[in-house]
Amino acid sequence: MNLLASDVDSYAKELLPLVPGFSGWCEAAVCTPFTSLQAALQAFGGSGVGVGAQNMSEHESGAYTGEVSGSQLKDLGVQYVIVGHSERRGFYGETDETVNKKVLAAMELSLCPIICVGESLNQRETGVTNDIVAMQVKSALYGVKVDKSHPAVIAYEPIWAIGTGKTATPEDAQAVCREIRAVVRKILGAQIARGMPILYGGSMNDKNAFELLAQLDIDGGLIGGASLKPGSFAAIINAANQ
Repeated sequence: MNLLASDVDSYAKELLPLVPGFSGWCEAAVCTPFTSLQAALQAFGGSGVGVGAQNMSEHESGAYTGEVSGSQLKDLGVQYVIVGHSERRGFYGETDETVNKKVLAAMELSLCPIICVGESLNQRETGVTNDIVAMQVKSALYGVKVDKSHPAVIAYEPIWAIGTGKTATPEDAQAVCREIRAVVRKILGAQIARGMPILYGGSMNDKNAFELLAQLDIDGGLIGGASLKPGSFAAIINAANQ
């Protein structure tokens, strides 16, 4: 919940010259508050930077005051939607079941869900990280049939590393992302598992991005605070292009 719609144009004008033409192979997107989506679509239109929302309703329409449906996002031209972020789970009571419903609703509309999974500090310290993450992935993908026209992304975001400045070591992050890919392989097959992007989302910044992104099963980042500064965000994008 940062920046205003009136900030988007100046943000885009500062960011885009730092990542000219997206000459590399990586993809990038900004996921803004609902109030800034229209401004972001205009500011980044034709640039190669996608636009996503930070949440959506599992319902298509109806008496759900304050909610925003996937079809409303799709109508705007939004391409991505973050689903199951730890703050949505922790502050607003979202469960594995509601996350799954949102994933299915997004994919039905060909919106690409960025599915967030991750463990708490207590869960990590008790040695159940892989069990927790595997359960979240299995629940999120229940009933999903992924193909090239219905992409999905999974973001590993250890809850203890979000907004704290703490970061999993590259080796620890790689181990969990490798486990995520193994779970996807069991559910959806090897070909889809190889092609599904897996992101790391625990305080990745311009200082640690290169080392994290060098790991075999870390395909990108779900960037929080570092994305608020165009220079830092551009440095992460450029690290992903190495």
